[in-house]
Amino acid sequence: MIVREELPSVHNSNNFSIAVDSQTVVGTTLENLKAAVAGETGASAKYTAFAEAADAAGFGQIARLFRATADAEQIHIRLESSLVKAAEPDYERPTAEAKTPVSTDLNLIDAALGEMYETSDMYPAFIQKALEEGDDKAVAVFTRAKLAESVHAEVYLEAYNNLDAADDDAYYLCPGCGYIHKGENFTVCPICGAPKSAFKAY
Repeated sequence: MIVREELPSVHNSNNFSIAVDSQTVVGTTLENLKAAVAGETGASAKYTAFAEAADAAGFGQIARLFRATADAEQIHIRLESSLVKAAEPDYERPTAEAKTPVSTDLNLIDAALGEMYETSDMYPAFIQKALEEGDDKAVAVFTRAKLAESVHAEVYLEAYNNLDAADDDAYYLCPGCGYIHKGENFTVCPICGAPKSAFKAY
């Protein structure tokens, strides 16, 4: 993802359209925040299981990628659940059972498809509702997650295409938005502007 002069937002970007024949059930913004937390919780659990399977199959770099994205989803969960807790102090985060892994190549496709759904359907629909309700905090949180999910899909597909030609590059996770960068050639997060020094390496 290229660093722009102005950080991307729903107001200065052209990739926030909602998918045709959207599969997302849209409620109030509060309900959408809860739905997002539940979805991200399931994704994090799934990627953790996929990481263990990749390690067992000898795909160490892919295992690191799955762990980075599992942690990225935890960042989204934290941001979204904090808004829910502000409205409902007694709110408790949901739990999720991990999906049973299959082969690493198919796990990568499964993961990429989930991220593509979130970035092209779920989050754009939730952002539109939050805009209608004038909930700027939810718009900002959903926007960061939406933009990060598109990059997650990209790195998953890159890993899939190069599964048998892996390199030794590390993955770096932005603590502010869940963006993931592969390799050393970056200075700041293109989504939220966090410096490279704040990133966690995998």
